[in-house]
Amino acid sequence: MTNKKRINIFFILLCCVGINGQSAINQSRKNAITAAIQKASPAVASINVTQVRSYSLNPFQRDPWFEYFFPPQVRQREVKGSGSGVVISPDGYVLTNNHVIEHATKIIVKLPGGDEFNAEVVGVDMITDMALLKLDGSDFPFVNMGNSDKLIIGEWAIALGNPFGLFDVNQQPTATVGIISGKDLDFGLQSGKVFQDMIQTDAAINPGNSGGPLINANGELIGINTFIFTGSNVGQGSIGIGFAIPINRARRIAEELKTKGHIERDFSTGIRAQPLDKNTALYLDIPITEGVIITHILKDSPAEKAQLEYGDVIIAVENEKVLSLSDILGIIEINDLRPGDKVKLRIWRDGRYLTKKLKLGKL
Repeated sequence: MTNKKRINIFFILLCCVGINGQSAINQSRKNAITAAIQKASPAVASINVTQVRSYSLNPFQRDPWFEYFFPPQVRQREVKGSGSGVVISPDGYVLTNNHVIEHATKIIVKLPGGDEFNAEVVGVDMITDMALLKLDGSDFPFVNMGNSDKLIIGEWAIALGNPFGLFDVNQQPTATVGIISGKDLDFGLQSGKVFQDMIQTDAAINPGNSGGPLINANGELIGINTFIFTGSNVGQGSIGIGFAIPINRARRIAEELKTKGHIERDFSTGIRAQPLDKNTALYLDIPITEGVIITHILKDSPAEKAQLEYGDVIIAVENEKVLSLSDILGIIEINDLRPGDKVKLRIWRDGRYLTKKLKLGKL
């Protein structure tokens, strides 16, 4: 074999190795994260809203005397806002946060590729900060539901959405990646909202991400991105501590909004009660001085069906100590319990502690 032929064969082999090597490199760029983003992205929505806000106009607003004679003039102006959402069904139902569309007079939902739709508000729930929208049409791309009860600390988490309006730049959602940093975080009642069982992630969540999906490495929806902790600087963005509403809870809210248009929280217990104090405890010869003593039980009520009795002392509800009837109602509200849900009560009766389950009734 001549040297020239050897050189040609070597060159051909080198080219083949180069082609195969480049192919291997290209293949290695694709992984579970890229596959999950590709799978879920078509269902991610940019939500643009027009809101009407009121403001007062008064040149004498610093002087109470002038304000008395010249009351402030209330004016209104249109304000634009944006957030994120996710399509959860082929018939066009979209989940987002209530604070994204609150007070909106017009809601435009844009999907990847640029298709725009006027959205109808099916229902909102201020307590859980959830809203359900409806798009007119069919065969929409939608995301598959995951199970937020089976999250693993440390597993991949991907936040998709419209931070700072970037969706409108190229008609595609932005993706940030992190892990599940924590779960089952309870923040209780915050500014009229109840955030329970929240998911924590270090995937960057910024203004505009609210209402967008948090997905796992399978491309399944596991949460609705809702709020972040920021540093001391006003307006500072993500510092890696973001929180999402678990999808199992959000799905329950969405189903009720779809069927009823609202969340039914008017419940009854059938209990009349008063705080237990030292004097009452001494008079009744009760060896405890904190709790709520039942003074009356309505006939055929949830309390009667739970076999509660006059004189029972309720010490705790859902493992939380109670000192008044308002404490009981507050715990039921914070735990987002509604008619049909069961409440665990710890009571004192005739010298012993008992645990009872009370099923909330309709008011």
